[in-house]
Amino acid sequence: MTCRVLAFGLGLAVVLPLGLGFAAAPGAELSGEIPHLRRQGTATQLIVDGKPFLLLAGELGNNTATNLDYLNSKWPKLVATRLNTVLAAVSWAQIEPAEGKFDFSVLDGVIQGARSHNLRLVLLWFGSWKNGCSTYAPTWVKRDDKRFPRVQTKDGRSIEVLTPFSPENREADARAFAALMKHVKAVDGQSHTVIMVQVENEVFGRDRSALATAAHGEPVPAALINYLTTHKATLVPELLAVWEAAGGKNSGAWEEVFGPGVAADEIFMAWHFSSYVGRIAQTGKAEYPLPMFVNSWGWAFPKEGQDTNGAPMSDVFDVWRAGAPQIDIVSPDIYDADFAKSCELYTRSGNPLLIPETRGFPPNDLGTRVLYAFGRHDAIGLSPMGIERPAKPDPYLVSAYEVIAQLAPLISAHQGDGTMSAVLIGANDKPQILKVGDYTLEASYIMPRVQPPAPQPQPPFPNAAAILIQTGPEEFFAAGTGVNLRFLPGFPEPSNVGLATVEEGVFVKGQWTPDRLLAGDDTGDNSVILPRLIEDPDHPALFGPSQKGIQRVTLYRYR
Repeated sequence: MTCRVLAFGLGLAVVLPLGLGFAAAPGAELSGEIPHLRRQGTATQLIVDGKPFLLLAGELGNNTATNLDYLNSKWPKLVATRLNTVLAAVSWAQIEPAEGKFDFSVLDGVIQGARSHNLRLVLLWFGSWKNGCSTYAPTWVKRDDKRFPRVQTKDGRSIEVLTPFSPENREADARAFAALMKHVKAVDGQSHTVIMVQVENEVFGRDRSALATAAHGEPVPAALINYLTTHKATLVPELLAVWEAAGGKNSGAWEEVFGPGVAADEIFMAWHFSSYVGRIAQTGKAEYPLPMFVNSWGWAFPKEGQDTNGAPMSDVFDVWRAGAPQIDIVSPDIYDADFAKSCELYTRSGNPLLIPETRGFPPNDLGTRVLYAFGRHDAIGLSPMGIERPAKPDPYLVSAYEVIAQLAPLISAHQGDGTMSAVLIGANDKPQILKVGDYTLEASYIMPRVQPPAPQPQPPFPNAAAILIQTGPEEFFAAGTGVNLRFLPGFPEPSNVGLATVEEGVFVKGQWTPDRLLAGDDTGDNSVILPRLIEDPDHPALFGPSQKGIQRVTLYRYR
């Protein structure tokens, strides 16, 4: 295995353990509750100060929060991006420069800075691992490789990665994390700026050390076998297929139970990583039980030679649930172009969708990802990586966050009850059919308008997205960018569906404030037309006028 140094990662019917949590926004009346997760229908919501909270977030660069002067210059940009939450790293090396001696001065400044700008914080614990490496461990850990052993490759070479098979490694990390959570409670338990914590970052890797080899020769732990047998009917299908292909045994060594090859290695490492991370989360929650999550940059079992062994990927959800029941959410870092597939894989079996890292690459932009994640998958939140780095805030992201902020009360009220959905559609995609509440709709991509003598526009055109919420028997709210929506006949009864009224507007302090009443060219062939949220800089004037608002639609039926 090689230690990968990446700037960015690529990366239940079981209900995940819901984190107990203590939180209230700066300046808000305290509710007396820790932030916690709550089920609503099929959705899981983050509750802060007694109310659902949608993370309109951004993740700082790995080292941005290590210097307060540097960070202080970034707060105005974060506010201008319309964030309500910032993800910031806290490293083991930073808070425990000498064993047993802790320094939280920088962290305190980060918390105070977020609080003063009316922003929440999600802390990212860079302890034993960050991107699969151990570069954020303290120097006193790095220097003592006998006490704190490392991962070894097939050729017996040690690399700069702490092995998960060492109790000494695990307990040293756990003590530091417990101290961190105890301190957060002491300084923030009444202000409630910090609302969630990520435990480690993108763990992965196959260890070939003597400790790992010894563990690989032992029987599969009874706790994992018991979990698999108890939850067999609802296991993630990829894991179930591997287990059954090897005979579905209830005891034996790792390759006896899961067969030879990379899949067995993946499950073996997932169990030991999850057990290690679960222990760290356990000690932290004993001090201050905020909701906690882990993140992964991969989808599925690796191919031969890939270094994704043990990561909390979608196919080993159940291994991580068995090994780390203290972890509330398994989160994907989505840099791959197939955003919809990643969302689908990481919302199986009731896993809540929280995306701590993502980026917009053509034809994807961050705005469409935001609308789709919240509307289609009841997302708890989304966070572009390196949010402070662009010279100016991303206009697609700002527009989408503004829309979601307006719709937040409606989104929260309708999560998990089937009355909300969303589409993400590309220029070459066929129209999509979706059911929202009592109605069926067809969503199609609005192609650019070509007016001579304008040159023929060239792909890739940006993707389009829309979010729809049924708020009454014949009432919808819709918002999006570049989507045409048409209500189809025959549902819920054999009749046609017409647009009674379509009005453009905004929510101001939670109250609907209408603007233009739309019809004619602005509704086309009895359709709800959602132009671009902003003018597309790559295709100026080709997509028609942009819009900033939301549309309220009332319907009628006729034969």
